[in-house]
Amino acid sequence: MLFTLYQIGIFLALYTPLRTGYAIACFVSTLYNAFSIRDNRAIMENLQAIFPKQDKKSLENIKNKIFVNFGKYLVDFFRFSLIDKNYIDRYVKIEGRYFLDEALSKGKGAILASAHLGNWELGGLVLAAIGAPLDVVALTHKHENVNIFFTEQRKQKGIGVIPVGAAVRRCFKSLYNNRAVALVCDRDYFDNGFGVDFFGRKTIIPKGPALFSRRHSCPIVPVFMVRNHDDTFTLRILKPIEPVYTKDEHADLIHITEDIVKVLESVIREYPDQWFVFRRFWEKIGWGKGQR
Repeated sequence: MLFTLYQIGIFLALYTPLRTGYAIACFVSTLYNAFSIRDNRAIMENLQAIFPKQDKKSLENIKNKIFVNFGKYLVDFFRFSLIDKNYIDRYVKIEGRYFLDEALSKGKGAILASAHLGNWELGGLVLAAIGAPLDVVALTHKHENVNIFFTEQRKQKGIGVIPVGAAVRRCFKSLYNNRAVALVCDRDYFDNGFGVDFFGRKTIIPKGPALFSRRHSCPIVPVFMVRNHDDTFTLRILKPIEPVYTKDEHADLIHITEDIVKVLESVIREYPDQWFVFRRFWEKIGWGKGQR
């Protein structure tokens, strides 16, 4: 059933004008918003943690935009096969590319730290299109056909895909070959990350980015593909986070992870209506298991 819905989405996205696709997505997303009590509550709880002083009406407005923007995100993903250099030239502005070029010039690869924010999938496509040697670590979807679809969408645009189950060995191999390895850092699916403060509340953040960075002596480059008000995009490549070395590796990894969290907090505060987390983020440990 889920794969059939994806197929319908692909057909509509590929064979209707972009604006029409967005309009359909906005309608469906708004309809889903109206009936999805669980997701509504989760998003509102998350927003209240981020903006504890904002009134409920303001948070409701942000919540409604989250649903609409996620619908548009899906349209863009379904249209991957249509995205080429002309599209990128017309719709995408790139900021801070020199940060990535400088990181890779050291020959040790780079960790690209992102989040479920904006359009991280499109960001990877753009990076590959401008010549960045890119591999992404991707969670294997429980539905095989859907997993194949996601993988092929990435591979056809020159993006290497590293399954989570083979991530450690493959990530080190990619870094050794001076490639950029992209990781989303705002959700730990296996509850083996570090407990750190995130918007003033303790949660679990993946330890992979810090671990790869410190053990391979490579920088972490924060990268976010954010949607602009006119539905163009800005690929924001931010100042790298350098690994820390003391005699206490665990403390170093916590330090690096906290630096990543500071960047995540800043970007999420700036684009709260593009942070797509439809579960209660600060729920007890174990919340990530079994969820896509």
